[in-house]
Amino acid sequence: MIHFNIPPYVGGEEEYISQAIANHKLCGDGEFTKRCNAWLEHATGTRKALLTTSCTHALEMGAILCDIKPGDEVILPSYTFVSTANAFVLRGATCVFVDIRPDTLNIDETLIEDAITERTRVIAPVHYAGVACEMDAIMDIANRHGLKVVEDAAQAITSTYHGKALGTIGDFGCLSFHETKNISMGEGGALLVRDADMATRAEIIREKGTNRSQFFRGEIDKYTWVDQGSSYLPSELNAAYLLKQLEEINTIQSSRLAAWDRYYEQLLPLADEGHIELPHIPEGCTHNAHMFYIKARDLDERSKLIAHLKAQGISSVFHYIPLHSSPAGRALGRFHGEDRYTTRESERLTRLPMWYGLPNEQVDTVCAAIADFYR
Repeated sequence: MIHFNIPPYVGGEEEYISQAIANHKLCGDGEFTKRCNAWLEHATGTRKALLTTSCTHALEMGAILCDIKPGDEVILPSYTFVSTANAFVLRGATCVFVDIRPDTLNIDETLIEDAITERTRVIAPVHYAGVACEMDAIMDIANRHGLKVVEDAAQAITSTYHGKALGTIGDFGCLSFHETKNISMGEGGALLVRDADMATRAEIIREKGTNRSQFFRGEIDKYTWVDQGSSYLPSELNAAYLLKQLEEINTIQSSRLAAWDRYYEQLLPLADEGHIELPHIPEGCTHNAHMFYIKARDLDERSKLIAHLKAQGISSVFHYIPLHSSPAGRALGRFHGEDRYTTRESERLTRLPMWYGLPNEQVDTVCAAIADFYR
């Protein structure tokens, strides 16, 4: 059996977890949480990084920090995970979905401006597969219309856009450390805050609306409830597991990139013959090999391909059902303009096995099975 995903493990995570236990500090904001935050700030160049219990919660924090209120509108792609939409829906906003680009499956930046209304408050680009959206154009639109930008960079740790880390270009960026991501803490995420004047409020929101972090730094003599918020702070045990992986991130990413390149090289002949399409990395962008996907001709061919791989013990999956076609999406949002690519591309895509330590021979087996299907 070739697994679709195996959660990353580098060795040494247990040592850090044992240290956290020995420190008698298991709730958040201990040594390991602070070291993870510092690592992220140094690696990405963001003003403030805060570990969270999930990327979903990082997105929710972003919505609160953007002061989303009932009746506001948020522009986002329909081809994304539900958390991107839920973060704003929970604040009473309406989702305005726009079409994606067929090359990267990211939001089509040329369609955003036409979707803006007097109620629009936020643009939420999603960096699908760790490949950057066209952020210069998106930031230009946001700046001209006075809008906030919340980057869903759940899949994009270490990916860049013209030298800038994804998640650091907009007002807020949200990372995921779920077990399916390149770097994991089981369940977890991080909020990246670009501007210093928002960092204190972000801390307060993460600490249930209290100024507890300032109290522990000795900046105030007692802490109290000062703003809205929730319990978005992860356990030290999770942070300890994550820190070891952050310290070994180059090893993890090198393994994944090697597997990605091997897939690409072996499947390129099928693409050249017109059987499949391969991922596209725009000029000026670096990716993190979060996933390797291929696109079949249509839904019927994709279904047969997945069944063919399954029969040979290979686990492959398709990705999102477009949000605008879901019951909640129809009730809580609307699609602006024409759905030229969102549904079509979602019905063609197949994700192949990808994880840290994926053996070369398993990549070769997957590629051979795909070649067998088409030939």
